[in-house]
Amino acid sequence: MPLLVNLLGWIGAALMLYGYAMVSVSRMAGDGMPYQTINLVGAIALMINTAYYSAWPSAILNVVWGVVGAAALTRMVMARFKKEPVSTP
Repeated sequence: MPLLVNLLGWIGAALMLYGYAMVSVSRMAGDGMPYQTINLVGAIALMINTAYYSAWPSAILNVVWGVVGAAALTRMVMARFKKEPVSTP
């Protein structure tokens, strides 16, 4: 189990650093779905890792980070549904 948790931690950290780097060099939009998805998945992975090792300040930070990412993704998905034309039979 520790190997899986460590792997999740490294994957989460790599994802979040990748997203940050891509936004920093303007290769990805900070308000786009890819960036928000990367952040959400990275936060979940790091949340699992830090909670497993009882690193509670980091675990709580990643919970909040995940909630922010989930809220942003939800807002984006809802905006897409509102823009789609309603088809009538």
